[in-house]
Parts: sequence; structure tokens; C-alpha cells
Amino acid sequence: MSRWHAGVRVLGALVVLAAAREARAGSELEVFRFRTQEDAAKPPDAAVCAGAPFETTVKLGASLYVTQAGERERSVGTATACIRLTAANRLVPGEQLPMYVRFKLPEGDFTASGACQVVSNDVPEAGLVLAGCALKLVEVPAGYLGGMVSSTSVFNPKKLPGYATGSYYTLTVYRGPPKPKAAEAKSSGP
Repeated sequence: MSRWHAGVRVLGALVVLAAAREARAGSELEVFRFRTQEDAAKPPDAAVCAGAPFETTVKLGASLYVTQAGERERSVGTATACIRLTAANRLVPGEQLPMYVRFKLPEGDFTASGACQVVSNDVPEAGLVLAGCALKLVEVPAGYLGGMVSSTSVFNPKKLPGYATGSYYTLTVYRGPPKPKAAEAKSSGP
């Protein structure tokens, strides 16, 4: 057997072990992909932004859309995004902005908190902001354990004509039985 074949076998065994470990833990990974677009008909929920761990200065309401193979895009929910943007922010590449967001999906409400990093502020036009966001899920529906959200986002703070504020999101979440609380875990021993 060649080294390459042996390496493939070892890698395959590791993948099987990882899958078995996840199955034993009783958790299952789910991934949701959707697009958001700022929507005046879906105003932001002020109560969501009141729960942000920072003072919110920008509140955005959006519609959520998915496209399935061979189908037209369809609306599946709404979102409220809460951002802290101050006069000190220059929206320059590398700058990070705190973000708190709630997605209302058919599966339930998912709330995430983290930061968006500005990647560009001049492509394809000066004033249009491109950013990438990494957020931790801080509230999930019953039956879910937690996870993360990432996005590629376009912010149009100057309301430049021809550009919409919106994002492409990947929401990665684990589903499974609730974890035992620390006190329950200690008392369940022999």
C-alpha cells in the first residue's frame, strides 16, 4: 500500500471517529443560508436593540430570503440588526463595529452578538462599505444548543443610489438535548 493510500485510510478513520463522537454526544449540526435586505416595510424591533450589550446607534429592519434549486427566491422571515456607530468611526478597512442581530426564521428566533470588520469603503464606489461579520449565537429556540453566524455584508450608510444594504448569512447551529446544569452533572455521579 502506498503512503498516499495509507494516509487516506487514516484520514477516513478520523472522519468516521469524529462523526461517531458527534453522534454519541447526541448533537446534530444544522446550517442555514439566507440573504437579508434592508426593508422599510419591515421596521427594526426596538426591543431587540434594547437587549444589545452595547448602546445601539443604528437599527436596521430586513427581510430574509432563500433560493432553493430551480425555484425563485422566497421570503422566509425578518431580521433586526443593531450596530454601534459613532462619530469616531471612520468606516475604514480593519475597523470593527459591534453588532447584535435577531433572525426570525420558521424554526424560531436566533439571536447573535459579535462584530463586523470593515473590508472596504470604496468598492465599487466611495462610501459603500463592505464588511465581514462573525457572531456568536446567544439565544436559540428550544432544541438547539448554540453556534455561530457569519456574513458578507454591504452597508450603504450614505444611501448611494443603486446599492442596497444587505448580507449573505451562514447560520451554523447545533441541535440536541439540553446540556445538564453544573449541579445536575455533579449529582449524577456514583
